[in-house]
Amino acid sequence: MHYLALALLAAVTFLTSPAFADPVEDFYKGKQIKFIIRSGVGGGYDLYARVLGAHIGKHIPGNPQVIPINMPGGGGIKAANYVAVVAPKDGTILTMVSQGLAVDQALGINNGLEADLRSFNWVGNMSSHNQVTVVWYTSKTKTFQDALNRETVIGCTGAGSISTQIPAIFNNVLGAKMKLVVGYPDGTDVNLAMERGEVEGRATNPWVSYKATTPHLVNEKKIIPIIQVGLAKEPDLPDVPLLRDLAKTPEEKQILDFISGSVAIGRPVATTPGVPADRVAALRKAFDATLADPEFIADAEKQRMEIRAMTGQQLADVIKGIIEAPADIHAKVKLAIEPKNVVELPGAKKAE
Repeated sequence: MHYLALALLAAVTFLTSPAFADPVEDFYKGKQIKFIIRSGVGGGYDLYARVLGAHIGKHIPGNPQVIPINMPGGGGIKAANYVAVVAPKDGTILTMVSQGLAVDQALGINNGLEADLRSFNWVGNMSSHNQVTVVWYTSKTKTFQDALNRETVIGCTGAGSISTQIPAIFNNVLGAKMKLVVGYPDGTDVNLAMERGEVEGRATNPWVSYKATTPHLVNEKKIIPIIQVGLAKEPDLPDVPLLRDLAKTPEEKQILDFISGSVAIGRPVATTPGVPADRVAALRKAFDATLADPEFIADAEKQRMEIRAMTGQQLADVIKGIIEAPADIHAKVKLAIEPKNVVELPGAKKAE
């Protein structure tokens, strides 16, 4: 018995020795993860990031505390540059990247973007729902056809963001007459500008985000969706035209399909470049586990969030495909998303 006890003790000691410790768990134990949010408090990016951040920590080995940090500016460029250039490259940073930045990088349309999104370690995508352009209920524009026939003043965030790229395509490819007021810090500010009468509509926002963060605007019909951008129509917007269906020539179809595919990057979550592979794998596994967690699901339903997820690898492949698409498609899209009828903030004027 004495020898058996010694053998058991030796086995336990061996199994609990440093060689059998979890280096990822050891790294994260007692640490904080900063979740960098590319917008201000109250918008769709903020909501999705905070709900994910409230649950993902318990699925990461070592159970680090996740702290949300809002970093609005430049349509998400400020946050992306921080994550790429300044933030520690050790897995203690998460971020939700602006949806339009992959297109921005692919086309080289904003010199302020220092990040190479291909170098980010992509954790997963929470939502691939459609972007919609809406008008305030008092606007004389009620349909996209109206926007083809009259000037409609539309609020946007930073130059180079998806909120300027998409309405520029409406104007340049389809012949709409949208006047773009560019420079609002985030989507919440554009919503307020609609209410104040500074602009008639908001360029882009996922339809599910309206339903989650500002359901009163939907339920009280304060906003009217006039066009949606994605690969297929939202189930509850069957009568709102889908951008890619409006192509009249093969060249227009190439442009509209490129942009529509990029919208599949809805709420993309990443950590910094340079993170060790085992920590990236742990973060991806934690993301997948969180989205299947009953407590997360209940919280998401309570917040009216709709989840349509991609894995980290799927997301990485989509982003790489956009950035490395053929040069001739990039050239056509680059011309199409160049906004022309633009007013810069400050000093947005009341829409007539």
